[in-house]
Amino acid sequence: MSHSVLEPDLLGADVGAGRWMVVIYNNESNSMDEVIEILIVATGCNAEEAAIEMWEAHTFGKAPVHFGAKSVCDEAASIIASIGVKTEVAREWND
Repeated sequence: MSHSVLEPDLLGADVGAGRWMVVIYNNESNSMDEVIEILIVATGCNAEEAAIEMWEAHTFGKAPVHFGAKSVCDEAASIIASIGVKTEVAREWND
C-alpha cells in the first residue's frame, strides 16, 4: 500500500524578515512608575505588561518591550528615550 506524504509549506523564506524589536536598558535615573507609564504610551501595552517589562529590565539589565516593523519600533524607541531611558532597535532574529 502506497502512502503519500504531504509536507505543508508552514514557513516561507521571508517569514520573520522585517521583524524588529525595541530593547530598553535599566538605569538609575527613572522611577519604575515613569518607565511603566512611558511603555504604555509608546507601545500601547497594558499596565500589567509594562510592569513585567520594566521588572525584567530592572532585574536583568535589559528587556525587549515591543516588536514590529522597523519604523514602528523606531517611533516607540524615540518616545521611550524621551524620558532618558536607553533604547535599542534591533532585528528580532539575526538571520
